[in-house]
Amino acid sequence: MTNNFTFEADLAAKKIHVVREFNAPIEKVWKAFTDPKLLVKWTAPKPWTAKFKTFDFTVGGISLYAMVSPEGQQHWVYAQFTAIEDGSAISSFGVFCDADGNPALDGSKSYRDTRFSSIDGNRTKVDTVITFEEESTIQWFVDGGFKEGTAATFDYLDEVLASE
Repeated sequence: MTNNFTFEADLAAKKIHVVREFNAPIEKVWKAFTDPKLLVKWTAPKPWTAKFKTFDFTVGGISLYAMVSPEGQQHWVYAQFTAIEDGSAISSFGVFCDADGNPALDGSKSYRDTRFSSIDGNRTKVDTVITFEEESTIQWFVDGGFKEGTAATFDYLDEVLASE
């Protein structure tokens, strides 16, 4: 079955809209987005890896993780969960930071709203809108290969879902 990946960047509105379908039930996809043991398996585009320092999946809780290059270079992200609807939606804001969670001085926040829905019986649609504070930040994401990286990590998620 097709995964129906769509990626739309609206620079003027400072938004990226991503939709992807998965051949797995919603409970399994939800777990892959909310369990750090599964997140590390798919959230970084290869050959990079992900590592979590903190993952408190509660409203007000934080996620502090790094994408790590094969040479050991680390790019840290601080995210705080602002809303959770168990099994159906996650909202958060995020900012680049150091390994201790201190925000980058020149970094602007992004806001992420992700919704999960069951489709066609045993399939799941994940619909995400990312809103940026600064036009320069969304431009950096678009120019830096965020579309390709997102597509690749969702392909890795397909592999994780098939093996769990």
